[in-house]
Amino acid sequence: MYDEQQQPEHGPLAGFTVGVTAARRADELGALLQRRGAAVLHAPALRIVPLADDSELLAATKEIIQRTPDVVIATTAIGFRGWIEAADGWGLGEDLLERLRGVELLARGPKVKGAVRAAGLTEEWSPSSESMAEVLDRLLEEGVEGRRVAIQLHGEPLPGFVEALRAGGAEVLGVPVYRWLPPEDIGPVDRLLDAAVSRGLDALTFTSAPAAASLLSRAEERGLLPELLAALNHDVLPACVGPVTALPLQALGVDTVQPERFRLGPLVQLLCQELPGRARSLPIAGHRVEIRGHAVLVDGALRPVPPAGMSLLRALSRRPGWVVPRAELLRALPGAGRDEHAVETAMARLRTALGAPKLIQTVVKRGYRLALDPATDAKYADG
Repeated sequence: MYDEQQQPEHGPLAGFTVGVTAARRADELGALLQRRGAAVLHAPALRIVPLADDSELLAATKEIIQRTPDVVIATTAIGFRGWIEAADGWGLGEDLLERLRGVELLARGPKVKGAVRAAGLTEEWSPSSESMAEVLDRLLEEGVEGRRVAIQLHGEPLPGFVEALRAGGAEVLGVPVYRWLPPEDIGPVDRLLDAAVSRGLDALTFTSAPAAASLLSRAEERGLLPELLAALNHDVLPACVGPVTALPLQALGVDTVQPERFRLGPLVQLLCQELPGRARSLPIAGHRVEIRGHAVLVDGALRPVPPAGMSLLRALSRRPGWVVPRAELLRALPGAGRDEHAVETAMARLRTALGAPKLIQTVVKRGYRLALDPATDAKYADG
């Protein structure tokens, strides 16, 4: 029998495949996932235009130097550092820093605060929540009538933020620090979409709203949007680093999971809790069997299973203990055609992969069934 106390040698995400859409810090996120056992499919849904090439950033920088704003809001550490570096490259670095020393400088969160101080500046205030909503509340409470507010944009939509400031009487200048564009090679994005739609992914991660919007847009171009939304609403877990990132998905009715702290580490920890909790676990032939994305845990031991075998196992697990006819199993096999011999071949490989042949019983002339333990038969009798 299965020993509940035995310690698994694999990570909590072993047997699961996770899609990564990030352009920036994708290697870091991928490494965190792989260290916990996940297979990772990466397709950057965006690319970032280099700062020094951006004429809009240069124009905004010159305007700030010529007409110093009352308030400057720094929103991301990488964006703020990039802005200062780009200004240095244009020979405007010292002039920009001089202007920023004389304004009310607000930093959204500790990382941004670190970047501000590394530039030799001091922020006047930073919200404890790292929330732009808290920044907006503070500004509106202070009153913005007739004030010039410059905000370092960072590729994320800030719904209502600029509008609320302008409605309060502020003049708002956006500082576009880097620009998102579609990837030059769309191939990896298409492969990621195909994997999501075919349920070859167990989770899909998003670390920026533009990446989410870009993936949804590409799905729509290919006529796959309804299928992608169906996958995200039922079988593929959409995990976002925070609420702003989730907005494009929520606008289309997709519920996402998000960590309490908007960081990559907590995002991975959330997946470590959510994905094993969603896996089907059954007592079969005296063993504890947990069915994951591309592998099975048999008494805590990880057993990789070929795609055809996983298709059969999922079909059997939908009605555990019941006989599933060969014809139905044939339909579950990807691209198997009409030859029921394909079921026998895939079933033999599945049994070998599981390492416990008695988990699946052959019912002569009828089909196959999972050998559900008798004590639990009643629980699944009507399933």
